[in-house]
Amino acid sequence: MKWRSKSWMQSASHAIEGIIYSVKTQRHMRYHLFAALVTLVLGLGLSITRIEFILLCMAIILVLATEMLNTAIEVTVNMISDTFHPLAKIAKDIAAGVVLLASFGALTLAYLILYPALTAAIARGQWHLQKAPNDVIAFVSLAVVVIVVIFIKALLGKGDPLHGGMPSGHAAVSFSIWAAAVYLTGSLPVAVLTFILALMVSWSRWSSGIHRPIEVLAGAGIGAGLTALFFVIFS
Repeated sequence: MKWRSKSWMQSASHAIEGIIYSVKTQRHMRYHLFAALVTLVLGLGLSITRIEFILLCMAIILVLATEMLNTAIEVTVNMISDTFHPLAKIAKDIAAGVVLLASFGALTLAYLILYPALTAAIARGQWHLQKAPNDVIAFVSLAVVVIVVIFIKALLGKGDPLHGGMPSGHAAVSFSIWAAAVYLTGSLPVAVLTFILALMVSWSRWSSGIHRPIEVLAGAGIGAGLTALFFVIFS
């Protein structure tokens, strides 16, 4: 059982390392992530339906996944052939074409969903932000926290994805969940319990020497701060 758990952690670390590599080395990946942030926040502000929100999330995931596959294909082709080859060019062009198709589809879907909602809000004179369901706010805030942590880790380039580096992703996620639980339940026992669990997760990263105190505190601040900010603005 211990071996399987360790193997899963190693696999997750390698997977997250691949995401961070894509963000660090591919400017289009950074553009896609920024577009994802804008789309999620705009969807909250316009209070679109759950089905529309699910469709947007699926489109975002599709674009990010195809961009990462494109990066993997480029790296593989470069490893196999370090000189120009027409077949290598075709492979790269096809991979880039897949990303272009996914991006075009996502952009079309975003336009069809967000533009009518935006024009309707303007026509009604509702320039203020719309209220969104708390569970949707919790999901979006957690997604934003994860994206921000990935951006920071890719920018600083220190530590492994799940082992060290600024900030602590475990602390960020655990305190984001704690802040969301406070707003979602309004229950003091739940708030205390989730806070203790978040502290335990953060303390384990600190006490085991994986993260420095400042990295754990930064992660906790990012997770709780961004989540609380989203609930204050949109709930």
